[in-house]
Amino acid sequence: MSDLFRTMAVSASGMKAQATRLRYTSENIANTDTPGYHRKMAAFEEHVEGGQRTGEVRTGPVQLDMSELQRIYDPSNPLADETGHYDGSNVDLVVEIADAREAQRSYEANLKMFDQARRMSQSLLELLRR
Repeated sequence: MSDLFRTMAVSASGMKAQATRLRYTSENIANTDTPGYHRKMAAFEEHVEGGQRTGEVRTGPVQLDMSELQRIYDPSNPLADETGHYDGSNVDLVVEIADAREAQRSYEANLKMFDQARRMSQSLLELLRR
C-alpha cells in the first residue's frame, strides 16, 4: 500500500512542478511586450530526503533568461535612447507556446498516473474489506 501512496506523492509533485512551469510560461506570454522583461524559466530538482532519493521533483528558484534583449526602433517611445532604440523583451512566443503544451501534457500524464494509483488503492481497500 505504501508503494501506491509513494506513486501518488511522486505524481502530485510532478503536477505541482508542471503547474509552476505553466505559471511562468503564462507570465512570459503576458509580458511579451513589456520593455526590459527577461523570460522566466523553471528548473526542476530531484527531492532528496534523509540522503535518499524520493522520486519527487520540485522546482528550484526562478531563473531569468539573461540572453540579449530585443532592440526596438521607435523614436516616439519615451524609453528610447538618443538613437531611437529601446530594450524590448527576450520572450519568443513560439517557444512559450511549445513550453506551455509540453507542461500541459506532462501535467496530464502525472494526473493519469495519480488517478491510476488512486484506483488501485481503492480496489485494494475493497478487497481487504471482503
